[in-house]
Amino acid sequence: MKTNFAGAGVALVTPFDEAGGVDFAALGVLVDRVVRGGIDYVVALGTTAETPTLNHAERRQVADFIRTQVAGRVPIVIGMGGNDTAKLCAELRALDPTGLAAVLTVAPYYNKPTQEGLFQHYQAVAAASPLPVILYNIPGRTGVNMLPETTLRIAREVPNVIGIKEASGDLAQMEWIVREAPAGFVVLSGDDAMTLPLMAAGGHGVISVMANALPEPFAKMVHTAQTAGVTAAQPLWEALEPLCPLLFAEGNPTGVKAALSIQGVCRPDVRLPLVAASEGLRAAIRKILK
Repeated sequence: MKTNFAGAGVALVTPFDEAGGVDFAALGVLVDRVVRGGIDYVVALGTTAETPTLNHAERRQVADFIRTQVAGRVPIVIGMGGNDTAKLCAELRALDPTGLAAVLTVAPYYNKPTQEGLFQHYQAVAAASPLPVILYNIPGRTGVNMLPETTLRIAREVPNVIGIKEASGDLAQMEWIVREAPAGFVVLSGDDAMTLPLMAAGGHGVISVMANALPEPFAKMVHTAQTAGVTAAQPLWEALEPLCPLLFAEGNPTGVKAALSIQGVCRPDVRLPLVAASEGLRAAIRKILK
């Protein structure tokens, strides 16, 4: 099973049906679409999946369905995070790793731990996980930024941690991690718009939101950057770039679900406290997609 997650990953949305339940038929269409589009791996139950609003049974059903639908065609990363370290570790110890390649685990949110608290949290999580661990730093959602010193300490001292999804928005911070990380530690962008700048600095790829809606051109851009360089990939990004701010203008995954609904993949529905895209945003996205 792949443990080097360079390239183009996609954080899958969770489609909902008219009654508000998980739309597994649409999820199957989405999985097949991104795999055929050339995406290197998929992330199940990430932020983009609206995981906080899925109950325990739904999370299990979604993960099992994605395993079955992917059927070994690409690796699967499963999102598992929380701000109760002991509870998260218990969930990891109970995880069935069959068909999964890694765990993506977000920094604890709301508690606002110190850097030492972050280190000890990930030390415990990595020890409990039956799979390789990818860190996820997104201070805009968690309320605390995991500093490069802490990320690098974890990378050097904690076995079983293989990389980080960096969504701090701070390119200098990301470059520092790339420059000082031990061999084999993968640095991935958590922001579509930061993909090429990070790869130009030596980063390894991205876990994308946009790739739900445009898997083939997005994967082509990342793969071109890998094989021919960022300069060659830049025109491909310029074709995609106008869509990027629209996808996040009213929150994630509101924008990308609007795009997917326009494409006929799934409904635009999201769960409260999120709300579906405004008509103005839908019109703007529709214009770009055309």
